[in-house]
Amino acid sequence: MKIAVMGAAGRMGRQLISAIAATPGCVVSGATETAGSPLIGKDAGELAGLERLGALISSDAAAVIADADAIVDFTVPKASVEFARLAAKSGTAHIIGTTGFDAAAEAAIADAASKTAIVKAGNMSLGVNLLVALTRQVAAALGNDFDIEIVEMHHRMKVDAPSGTALMLGEAAADGRDIPLGEHSVRTRDGHTGPRRTGDIGFATLRGGSVVGEHTVIFAGEGERIELTHRATDRSIFARGAVKAAIWTKDRAPGLYDMSDVLGMT
Repeated sequence: MKIAVMGAAGRMGRQLISAIAATPGCVVSGATETAGSPLIGKDAGELAGLERLGALISSDAAAVIADADAIVDFTVPKASVEFARLAAKSGTAHIIGTTGFDAAAEAAIADAASKTAIVKAGNMSLGVNLLVALTRQVAAALGNDFDIEIVEMHHRMKVDAPSGTALMLGEAAADGRDIPLGEHSVRTRDGHTGPRRTGDIGFATLRGGSVVGEHTVIFAGEGERIELTHRATDRSIFARGAVKAAIWTKDRAPGLYDMSDVLGMT
């Protein structure tokens, strides 16, 4: 399977190149960086610390996408929307690990998914997607007798908050309670906030150091507390999950999928 990496120079880009190269039956067919990057023309394998793979880094996203069976994309929302448009045009599957989309970007990606298979997830790891399923189940079982708080921590360079994974967990908790997250989400608390409203789902964001990703869902009741936690210590888990998603899209009908579909957890 020919898989291309969008945004190859970043930390995730290099991990993705390594993961694809290490997966039997998959090859790195191409890689992109923005125009003007000093890495244009460099071999993707050498960029990732591997032997030469014969795939040179290019600024021509359209050509790279058209030549691939699937692309993996952990870039930025604006770029991901454009990649989705190009993937839809060429029928190339698109694996999106980018987070921080606004409503217009979400709509654009959904439109592209009517023409090609897109797997979009705030987190590609098996463990996190199991945590999402457990969060939904526990929220449904406990109901409003338990308050829900979601705490996440990432490295100092992360630019969006709450994390895509935290929002996935919030959606799962809201689904379990059969309520809309948008009407019950609390992102900030400052000053005299008054008592906590029943049914709210709170988010707390921490940033610092080189933390890959930590997420805890707290169910706090009277006299007891349940905590579900996932800690990522190596970005390769996300890269391996993305490659698994790319392979899963082979011969898949157009549509907008997530990792629960890939893992057979729907």
